[in-house]
Amino acid sequence: MLRTYRLQILPALIVAMAWVSTAHGHFPFIVPDNSGQSVTVVFSDTLAPDTNVNIEKIANTRLTLRHANGQETALQWTKGNGHYHVSVPSGELRIIYGVTDYGVLQKGEAPPFKLVYYPKAILGPASDPRAVIGPKLPLEVAVEGKAGNIRFRVLLQGKPLSEAETTILLPDGSKQTVRTDREGYTPVFRATGRYGVWTRWMEDKKGEHAGKTFQQIRHYATLVCDISSH
Repeated sequence: MLRTYRLQILPALIVAMAWVSTAHGHFPFIVPDNSGQSVTVVFSDTLAPDTNVNIEKIANTRLTLRHANGQETALQWTKGNGHYHVSVPSGELRIIYGVTDYGVLQKGEAPPFKLVYYPKAILGPASDPRAVIGPKLPLEVAVEGKAGNIRFRVLLQGKPLSEAETTILLPDGSKQTVRTDREGYTPVFRATGRYGVWTRWMEDKKGEHAGKTFQQIRHYATLVCDISSH
């Protein structure tokens, strides 16, 4: 009887483990350096490079720099140890964003899905309205409020996305997972320092990519920004 019970729960455990590995996996983060003159792009579950993961998995990422006046230029990078390095022109406010088309994946017997990431970083005042890319970025995390009273807002095609599962990497290194409200907002966060954020949206859409069919598109947006008390 015990053996039968184990056989019954085994498939459920496999499905659960596959879900956990997807929900808590690695993400591309654009991480500014202290000078504000360059960023590193990592593929990790934190804002630090994970040298155990092949960084070339996100090699097809297309990065764009948006200036405060709305002008945009494409960015190029060089490969480092577990990261890519990007030089950034100076300016009061700069937004770097991109698209990573990861391709079609399949976890066990689950239907295949297409995976797309939308990394973003804000260099300068994070809550500046000009730091919002808008509909050009299918899924995006924005910042509103002042130091000591900030909220993140998840936008889908430029419009608020409610009930979006969102994970916040807090300045003290801890993590907090929340869901957005009806207007796409997270709860308020009081700490100052560097934040990392990721959120997701699952789109039930069938299609074909690079000769592989998929039943769903999984969209993940990331954000890195600094909230200063000054």
